[in-house]
Amino acid sequence: MNFTKALSVKPGGKVNLAKVDSGFTGGLKKSNRTEELLRKNVSRLYELQHLLYAESKHAVLIVIQAMDGGGKDGTIRHVMSGVNPQGCSVTSFKAPTPEELSHDFLWRIHRAVPPKGLIGIFNRSHYEDVLIVRVHDLVPRSVWSKRYDQINLFEKALAESGVTILKFFLHISKDEQKKRFLERVNDPQKNWKVSLPDFEERKYWDQYMGAYEQALSRCSTKWAPWFVIPADKKWFRNLAVSSIIADALESLDMKFPPPKIDLSSISIE
Repeated sequence: MNFTKALSVKPGGKVNLAKVDSGFTGGLKKSNRTEELLRKNVSRLYELQHLLYAESKHAVLIVIQAMDGGGKDGTIRHVMSGVNPQGCSVTSFKAPTPEELSHDFLWRIHRAVPPKGLIGIFNRSHYEDVLIVRVHDLVPRSVWSKRYDQINLFEKALAESGVTILKFFLHISKDEQKKRFLERVNDPQKNWKVSLPDFEERKYWDQYMGAYEQALSRCSTKWAPWFVIPADKKWFRNLAVSSIIADALESLDMKFPPPKIDLSSISIE
């Protein structure tokens, strides 16, 4: 299965999440074979990250968005389990600080973009400024409605400077979210994840779906594509995301740089 082709949002296309099956697996079933495919992808990412760091001509920015309980942390933990921590950073964007609010909404985002040679992962991102901000009327419509074009221009500037951008929306159903919330309540090892605000946000499910649909439709571009990942099945989520990232890194056609000195001149006694 070509995950990149099957799950990408076509630039200019209109997304209707009600028509996207969050339990889709493309005919695949959880098995020893799919577990082996994930292990191979994790191994590929290890090798490709090493090459990315050595060549140092590209940076990779991975954006992960989802409803609460959608699996952002789990995706990062499983997909990136094999990479070298020295070459990978994770930034979780919470409510803006007073300092961040004193700047434009992209200021804190730009500061976290990875330099060449590294992979940066955003757990939530600049898209919160057209999601929660929109749903809860935190700024006027006249402000957030302009941000789609501002985001596209920002991401284009990053891409033109050597940043490969991959954006993943982990799509779960409302029933699956309820199931995962109940697991947090009933499992002592997950109690620490329980958050009353997360439960309250369920009241705004339809509004969030509308906000996500517009963000996905207006901000999936050639230089920064969105992927809608059916995420009810965690194993499929991990397999799809790891495949797309590994394929994108391989498409960069990276090469190890030549030695900085004449190796024939070295004598080790």
